[in-house]
Amino acid sequence: MKEEKNTEGAFRWIVGLLQKHSIPFQISGGFAARLYGSKRDLADIDIGIPDDRFDDLYPEVKQYIIYGPEHYLDDEWDLKLMTLKYENQEIDIAGRDEVKIFDKSKKVWVPAHRDLTVSEDMEVYGIVVPVIPKKSLISYKSKIARDVDLEDIRQLEISMQFPN
Repeated sequence: MKEEKNTEGAFRWIVGLLQKHSIPFQISGGFAARLYGSKRDLADIDIGIPDDRFDDLYPEVKQYIIYGPEHYLDDEWDLKLMTLKYENQEIDIAGRDEVKIFDKSKKVWVPAHRDLTVSEDMEVYGIVVPVIPKKSLISYKSKIARDVDLEDIRQLEISMQFPN
């Protein structure tokens, strides 16, 4: 039997810890895509922080860590990463200073550092949080071009044509 994820509880918990430690952050990935109108199922909550702030968060999250914090490399991402599981919801905390993504169309790794101060403030579960700008989200999802990213882009384009 599959346990239910508590996305709201996990979101409130991690945002509370980031705010408690004054760690700059930005919501990105599929969670940001959902905030902008994508309807696909949420896999995890993606949050970017400065690379040098993982140690500030570590003591309070260590019992929930399922990966990292350490360097992570796969076919799309090259970055510092820590994955947590809280109330059955995965949370990816990703470093934003040295991050690279693989541009599938050009077949080359490109820097993907993001200025965490350039964000859209959005209310999520009653909390105002910084979210990656839609244009930046579409840009990096276009480059890594996984099926989930292309689906998010398609749905974001639809939501821009037919806003609620």
